[in-house]
Amino acid sequence: MELRVLRYFVAVAEELHFGRAAARLHISQPPLSRAIQRLEIEVGASLLRRSAAGVSLTPTGAVLLEEARGLLAQADGLRVRVAAAAGAATVTVGLLGDSRDPGASRLAEAYRRRHPGVEVRIRAADLTDPTCGLRAGMVDVALTRAPFDERGLTVRELRADGVGAVLRADDPLARRDRLRLADLADREWFQFPDDTDPAWRTYWNGGERRAGPVVHGVQECLQAVLWNGTVGMTPLGHDHPAEFAVIEVEDMPPSRVVVAWRGVDADPLIRSFVEIATAAYR
Repeated sequence: MELRVLRYFVAVAEELHFGRAAARLHISQPPLSRAIQRLEIEVGASLLRRSAAGVSLTPTGAVLLEEARGLLAQADGLRVRVAAAAGAATVTVGLLGDSRDPGASRLAEAYRRRHPGVEVRIRAADLTDPTCGLRAGMVDVALTRAPFDERGLTVRELRADGVGAVLRADDPLARRDRLRLADLADREWFQFPDDTDPAWRTYWNGGERRAGPVVHGVQECLQAVLWNGTVGMTPLGHDHPAEFAVIEVEDMPPSRVVVAWRGVDADPLIRSFVEIATAAYR
């Protein structure tokens, strides 16, 4: 029984849909279906019920799911412990811009407890690279925000945050309880450089073409607001100095906190990072 095939089965069992599982695994559906069929032959029992309504687990499949998760976790733990003993266990994590999110602190604490022998290297990226160097191969895993070009990457959502406009505290709009994008249509918005991921640029401009100063980092955004009255956008829940006001923009889509990595069959340290991050941000 191959670990790779067990990972395929776990994906199908968790998604309860072959198409979604194939997308999660970054493979096409036919080889996934064939792998599950071979696994059922090897086990000698049906693992999944397939119907027009979808996929469900048989009693045998439910047992295998529990056992497979445990076996895969043991295999991952073995690889990590051996690598740590050899002094070769390192993981490089990319963090986007302002990383004061308490979820990140909970994640760091939990990861240290589980993997005390692992060296974690941090690369802080500015706001012009939402993959935090992941696509360039500079990090192993990124704790960041979507949207961005996800081709060749696996992305898992951890949380969705509302978004607000950052204004000077003396701005007339700062007296409002809520805003809509139309209220900000005649204002300058901060811009990212032309070579920034198009999906990322469009999102932070509220889906429209805007004009305004080009910025690279959080402080540049805030200074553009302070000096020029530029509109900034920020996830709700972040603290800002008293000279700024953050007003919820009710028709701005939520900002999604995500963890992302390259390919499908991630290194055990990355899989553990994703698992811990999912709990820390829940």
